[in-house]
Amino acid sequence: MVGENPGAAWYRESYEVLKHAGTELFCYVPDAGIDPLIRMAHADNTVRSVVLTTEEEGVGICCGAWLGGKRAVLMLQSSGVGNCINAFSLAANTRIPLLALVSMRGEWGEGNRWQIPMGRTTEEAMKLAGFTVCRAARADEAAKLIEGAATMAYQSEQMVAVLLSQRLIGAKVFDDSP
Repeated sequence: MVGENPGAAWYRESYEVLKHAGTELFCYVPDAGIDPLIRMAHADNTVRSVVLTTEEEGVGICCGAWLGGKRAVLMLQSSGVGNCINAFSLAANTRIPLLALVSMRGEWGEGNRWQIPMGRTTEEAMKLAGFTVCRAARADEAAKLIEGAATMAYQSEQMVAVLLSQRLIGAKVFDDSP
């Protein structure tokens, strides 16, 4: 059924992978697709979670964290990627690593037509901005992909994004009754 999120244990595994990689700062714009990760970060006294007013301010915060010796992750929805295109140049031009987890919209089961255009272009936009991009479509691969992305970002000082597909996170269900 659209809207369900079977195999949600991958969230816990992915959070543990991020912690094991030394991630101390979790920056996010509230979103249902990453809500379990947000809740885990808020409940964990050993990390700091930062709610953003706009996605692009997360780029600056993540870059500043790196300069201060901390590892950060930017968690955002695919519709917010368009807001960050210019800000991504900060990390690209300074060669500061940037790890992004992107909850996808505009894909399988999408009920909001306004989400589809950015959903179609997110992967290519991120690649054009300089990211290495991988896509997690199944619960059994999500944590391993995030682990590899964190290693590549933090140790190789690269911009890396993991797109969390709608099949993985579950499509939002909208009631279109009057």
